[in-house]
Amino acid sequence: MTGPAPLVITAELPPDLFSWANQLRVDHYPVERNWLKAHVTLFHALPPGAEGEVSQALARMARDTAPLPAVLAGIMSLGKGTALRIDSPAMIALWDELAERFHGLLTPQDQHPPRLHITVQNKVTPQEASRLQADLAARIEPRAFAFSGLGLHAYRGGPWERLGRYAFRKAR
Repeated sequence: MTGPAPLVITAELPPDLFSWANQLRVDHYPVERNWLKAHVTLFHALPPGAEGEVSQALARMARDTAPLPAVLAGIMSLGKGTALRIDSPAMIALWDELAERFHGLLTPQDQHPPRLHITVQNKVTPQEASRLQADLAARIEPRAFAFSGLGLHAYRGGPWERLGRYAFRKAR
């Protein structure tokens, strides 16, 4: 798919957590549907015509923001899938600022604070999801980390095209 595409904003994971979560996704996400790497979605579908405005806002936000504290808190059931649950009041506060900035551009799905997570399995049977959740719950302990920035992508009907990465640059 070429041409204008909805914009997706993600929270960037540190390399070690990204690698680990992405491997879980490779191991457990149905291969025929796994077009994406591990990610944390903040906004699902901003209008493509707002790309310049969105890019400028993310660049400004990243310049004035230090890496944001978060905790990999456990497992989240998606019914027919499994996700890693993330707690980060700081990221939700940043989401609030962006949502206010993008008021009038948000779809109904994006008008509510996200439940921060990394999907590692989706579109499987509830039984298969429950098995993975039990396995991961026994192995995963809470882990502190910091979000390293924001990502901007174009949704292309499955795969995403990376349009920009905005590293948090403010010193703590």
